[in-house]
Amino acid sequence: MANILSFLIPREKKFFPLFDKAADNLVEIATALEKMVNNPDLEQRRKLIRDIERMEHHGDTICHEIFNELNSTFITPFDREDIHALNTALDDIIDYIHGSAKRIDLYQIHEMTPAIRKLAELILQASEELNVAVRELRNMKKPGKVKEACVRINSIENHADDIFDTAIARLFEEEKDAIRVIKMKEVLSNLETATDMCEDAANVIETIIVKYA
Repeated sequence: MANILSFLIPREKKFFPLFDKAADNLVEIATALEKMVNNPDLEQRRKLIRDIERMEHHGDTICHEIFNELNSTFITPFDREDIHALNTALDDIIDYIHGSAKRIDLYQIHEMTPAIRKLAELILQASEELNVAVRELRNMKKPGKVKEACVRINSIENHADDIFDTAIARLFEEEKDAIRVIKMKEVLSNLETATDMCEDAANVIETIIVKYA
């Protein structure tokens, strides 16, 4: 009976455009971060950091829109808890990207290490894969592209772990300034955690696909 009712009652489709907006904003903020860590001009970096802050606020607005729709919608395209989890996961990634950029600015880290640049690159790659996966959620019966994107995100996260571990080991071995060690470790940790959050979002999407594909 539940399946019959599910077929007869149209599911609210407004969530898909909202998730598309969230995924697009994620790619934009990740792109700004990658540009920022590769730009030697301090003024241009500060402009990109302001752009990142603006995008983070925009992401919060989209996140609240999705939660408001969830609270006012009776029939949803997939489970309410999964909508909540995916919305939260995407917002968490954006928060860590913003937090990373903010710390680079506040700690006055002017020299971007290869590890910082590489982690920013991996965050962008994972964000682009998430954009693909989110947009393909409309095609529940053909989950191939979603699964492939999620596998690539897991691989990216593993690579980020290796970059982070190597960078921290080298930092402890080579850096003699304790304050700089603390600053760099926190920036690297925030960047690496952003990739963890990408994997968390991919895991939520995989759960949705298992339920509905």
